[in-house]
Amino acid sequence: MESKHNEKDLKRNSFTAVEELAWFAGVATCVKLLLIPSYRSTDFEVHRNWLALTFSRPLAQWYSDETSPWTLDYPPLFAYFERFLSVFANLVDPKIVDLHDGMNYSADSVVYFQRISVIVSDLCLFYGVYRLTRSLDSIKRRLVWVLIIWSPALIIVDHMHFQYNGFLLGFLLISLSFLEEGRDLLGGFFFAVLLCFKHLFAVAAPVYFVYLLRHYCRGGLVRGFVRLLAMGSVVGFVFMVSFGPFLYHGQIHQVLGRMFPFGRGLCHAYWAPNFWVFYIILDKVLAFWLAELGFKIQAPTASFTGGLVGDSSPFSVLPQVTPLVTFVLVLITISPCLVKAWKKPQPGMITRCVAYAYTCGFLFGWHVHEKASLHFVVPLAIVAMHSLEDVRHYFLLSIGTSSKPTLSLSLSL
Repeated sequence: MESKHNEKDLKRNSFTAVEELAWFAGVATCVKLLLIPSYRSTDFEVHRNWLALTFSRPLAQWYSDETSPWTLDYPPLFAYFERFLSVFANLVDPKIVDLHDGMNYSADSVVYFQRISVIVSDLCLFYGVYRLTRSLDSIKRRLVWVLIIWSPALIIVDHMHFQYNGFLLGFLLISLSFLEEGRDLLGGFFFAVLLCFKHLFAVAAPVYFVYLLRHYCRGGLVRGFVRLLAMGSVVGFVFMVSFGPFLYHGQIHQVLGRMFPFGRGLCHAYWAPNFWVFYIILDKVLAFWLAELGFKIQAPTASFTGGLVGDSSPFSVLPQVTPLVTFVLVLITISPCLVKAWKKPQPGMITRCVAYAYTCGFLFGWHVHEKASLHFVVPLAIVAMHSLEDVRHYFLLSIGTSSKPTLSLSLSL
């Protein structure tokens, strides 16, 4: 009798939490609706072009078409997602999906459609937040919802700038929620789906690999091998569904070439305030200083940032930085986390480890955009509920990622 009452109370509390989450999501949605006519970057045209490209061209040409300079450079699952949206875009306004005449099209129809598509896709984020916080007490749960659902960084850096990272972060949170519950197979599945949507989340792949190998594939040689085979089959299935059609058409090399355009330069045009900014500044200062002292050194004048593929400027004094150098640095900096995941693969630590890995990727990665800060700020909101020290870390890392976009917004307005 008592167990039935406890079950009813649990269901009632769960329903209340869903109602509260709906209220938080509703407030965030109202804010986003009010911001529909606000500033937007070139990424708005990028995604409009991807709608037109996937709608107008056969699949075999998606990663080779160069009608627009904003070529498709996300993994295939995101291309399928754009193709799905293009069906509705064509019903709203056929010019949205016109590959030639629709270039730089900015009518109200396309603005409202693309903005609302981001708002609707954020249902994935809300579900991920709910899954990852449903075991917390009500006060901590609401605090996390404030930090994530009402995040100024998510609204300004992502939605106004125009991206679908809220939708993608939802998959990350869903994956982490399954891992924290000990349901590793589903956690690995959703992370594989995430990678096939946006490969920049692969920075945390070493953490996932080590953790799943030690936590899921344990229990003896035979059982471990069977579980390794099961996990490999699940992940392989996701990648085959995503990349298989392009492999069939012999386009896989073009897909990979677009996904990893290393010619874009060390820093992004919307630069991330990471280690390489100081490295570039130091090189420029040293070059000018040595030139003033009479050394035959040409002072650098070109930019080290860019959004399109092209040759990045060489350093004048300091050693050249290549993608391999950044990869090795990221791997070295996340190695303490990998060691910890190997020695003590605890479900309660996986969110912290993933956030740490994304922080390392942000600091030392190649061509990092400022919106990559969301990759660690959002998971850290969950970690911040564990202790006062974690709150300090969250505040330190999140305040810097919100100040720059907020300043940019005020200047643009």
